[in-house]
Amino acid sequence: MKYLIGTLTLIVFACIFYGFIWDTDYSEKFIGFGVVGLFFVVFPLFSYYRWKDKKVEDYMLTKENLEKMRKREGDKRS
Repeated sequence: MKYLIGTLTLIVFACIFYGFIWDTDYSEKFIGFGVVGLFFVVFPLFSYYRWKDKKVEDYMLTKENLEKMRKREGDKRS
């Protein structure tokens, strides 16, 4: 999965680069497809890959997590 994301990222940036460098009739389409591919394909794949084995509850601001943060903050000050 890591190599797929890296390859797709390189392809997308190559399309964008090609669209900016070479002046053809359809160079704007290369830029557009590159941006769309980056934000609708590469970024969701990257997000899924990074978050697939993590618990969302650890990152939410619940009452318990706020109390843990306050407790740690009090320990650091002492």
